Amino acid sequence: MDISRAITLHLPKRIEIGTGSAAKVGEWVGEGQRVLVIAQPVTVPMVESLGISGAVKVFDGVAPEPKDTDLDAALEAAREHKPDVVIGLGGGSVMDIAKLVAVLWNGTQSLEDVAGPNRVAGKASRLAQIATTAGTGSEGGIRALVTNTKTNAKTAVESPYMLADLAVLDPELTMSVPSAVTAATGVDALAHCVEAFTNVKAHPLIDGYARMGMTLAGQYLRRAVEDGADAEARAGMLLASFYGGLCLGPVNTAAGHAIAYPLGTHAGMPHGISNALIFPHVLAFNAPVAEAKTAEILAALKLPVSADQGNVLDAAHGFCASLGIAMQLRDHGIAEASLRGWAEEAHGIRRLMDNNPRDMSVDDVEAIYRAAF
Repeated sequence: MDISRAITLHLPKRIEIGTGSAAKVGEWVGEGQRVLVIAQPVTVPMVESLGISGAVKVFDGVAPEPKDTDLDAALEAAREHKPDVVIGLGGGSVMDIAKLVAVLWNGTQSLEDVAGPNRVAGKASRLAQIATTAGTGSEGGIRALVTNTKTNAKTAVESPYMLADLAVLDPELTMSVPSAVTAATGVDALAHCVEAFTNVKAHPLIDGYARMGMTLAGQYLRRAVEDGADAEARAGMLLASFYGGLCLGPVNTAAGHAIAYPLGTHAGMPHGISNALIFPHVLAFNAPVAEAKTAEILAALKLPVSADQGNVLDAAHGFCASLGIAMQLRDHGIAEASLRGWAEEAHGIRRLMDNNPRDMSVDDVEAIYRAAF
């Protein structure tokens, strides 16, 4: 926790926050621009609210858990349209694809060429990211995740070239998100903050963002789930998600996300749900080596503070279940026979596992899966 330790924090060049801020996108784009909007069918009607003029093409073929085939189709649309500006209008899947399209569409690099950190050659188009869910915080980050359809593993790309030139947090665009999605994506935002906060790479600057994000989630997540029209709660969760996204760049997530990934890539579980099911178990597992920070997390969520692992698990599990999330893997069609293989796969995601404050074996990962089952 030495503030003298060097880290790099990337922030979007311009951030518009607040009700009605999406309407400023057209002004930022300017006149006579060719614009490609990456969206999902549910967000396509929102394009009109952006006030964009010029040649606008909308691509809405992005799955909730984006695959390399989705990226290929989006790149084909971009190469046909030749955009000056790429806009991501949606949740994390849409924004991750938009990042990759903005840097790849007019070059020779493939997804395989840019996998990993700092391998992107440059940026082809200006990039705007407009969040319509409060979960990934992808609008503020420099990472993108895409599932490789041949291996079913996540391909991670990290580059400052994928940073948004404009990030928009307009709570009006999140009002129609169903309560179940609000709950799952909200726990994902919370998990970003918690996993960075308890991380071996934790840093005082990022801890500040994590604390604010956790406090906002504790104050507003339940309200947003219970009343989707609660503008204050929607705004609070968008900000919590944004702070969580800022935590990912310099610090990143840890075991929680590593264990959640196979649930998405193999079983097709939405990213937020998979993280919500795993979150209480990893929080409790890490509690013995992160006692003070675990106490802060529980207090931020207005849960009873305890150093006992069982009490931590019960409190966090109850918090997620109270949001309406079905907290057992078997309720989501998971086959118990798959758990050992997935545990081995999750344990091998060292870029995240090595961040965890407590060493975790394959048997530990399997035990978490079975406890969540």
